[in-house]
Amino acid sequence: MNRVLKVAVIAGEVSGDLLGADLIAALKAVHDGPVELMGVGGDALAAQGLHSLFDFSELSIMGLTQVLSRLPALIRRINQTAAAIIAAQPDVLIIIDSPDFTHRVAKKVRAALPRLPIVNYVCPSVWAWKEYRAKAMLAYVDRVLAVLPFEPEAMKRLEGPETIFVGHRLTNDPDLLKVRSLRAARPTKAADQEKTILLLPGSRTAEIESLLPVFGEAAREFSERNGNTRFLLPTVPRREALVREMAAKLPVSVEVSSGAEAKWTAFAEADAAMAASGTVILELGLATVPVVSAYKTDWLIKLLAGKIKIWTGALPNLIADYPIVPEYINEVVRPASLCRWVERLSNDTTQRQAMLEGYDLAWQRLQVPVPPGEAAASAVIDLLKRP
Repeated sequence: MNRVLKVAVIAGEVSGDLLGADLIAALKAVHDGPVELMGVGGDALAAQGLHSLFDFSELSIMGLTQVLSRLPALIRRINQTAAAIIAAQPDVLIIIDSPDFTHRVAKKVRAALPRLPIVNYVCPSVWAWKEYRAKAMLAYVDRVLAVLPFEPEAMKRLEGPETIFVGHRLTNDPDLLKVRSLRAARPTKAADQEKTILLLPGSRTAEIESLLPVFGEAAREFSERNGNTRFLLPTVPRREALVREMAAKLPVSVEVSSGAEAKWTAFAEADAAMAASGTVILELGLATVPVVSAYKTDWLIKLLAGKIKIWTGALPNLIADYPIVPEYINEVVRPASLCRWVERLSNDTTQRQAMLEGYDLAWQRLQVPVPPGEAAASAVIDLLKRP
């Protein structure tokens, strides 16, 4: 058949935009007819034909205090997006990550279009906190596509929607695979050789402002203790101006770059990294770059810390189910600690070897029979075939 498949898709982050683009490309390959898109996304979904309802960077917010301060604008965008989807009457709605936004839209759409299939790509971290959300999702999500292998079991335990592990797109990313190959062929540097250290303070303004000065102090101490060192700071284009302004004030010279190509080049050259907790820790792990993780939460998250169930925020740790990546959070994020970890991780030490072994285990546990985008598309098509 040559029927048009109308897909509504909402992605609120760069990582979600990439996931959505992979899924849509795979849908186009298997659907016998045109695939029309509407919704919210970034450059990757735009390349697949999406005309975003608004600039999705508006949704890139961090912490509950930022959500609260921007609540009126968020509510307007939620209402606008839901109304547009309801008016479009698509065949399926795919919401990707950013649950503060996407799930609110999904609830409104489900109320107006109760028979519309709704797929949630990237399982919300219900296994970390607010476990009641899993069961609540039954009212407006038909199927969850998980990118972490332990999530289907967690959702079943919490009585949430049907959940399928489709794999993580990073395991099939050509740039990451190239970096893995380059690093596998490169010997670890001797102790007296100049090291190249990555500084990755995050992609949100609040993350950069809180972590980059600490990373700068850690870099200064590393240079004093170890001699000449290259410090690389790849960032996203929309934060380049801020990063360059802040980097100019750091006590060490830092090579700032922006864009995906610059990031993967830096990953290939790095001996070790200090990075903000988040998806980048998994990227570094799968690329085999040793890293120490750091994060500073806002005051409201600190108040709610007792409600967080998860034992670690580092995805390689969760996937392997034991500590691989060392983590420092809030008051214990200290330059001297980060410096000493980077020393151990940038040389041929037992700590470095143990981390690389853990990375290998995480890599193995993320493997799936077909590329994640194809698995996700198959799960969507299967849902659409249901009576």
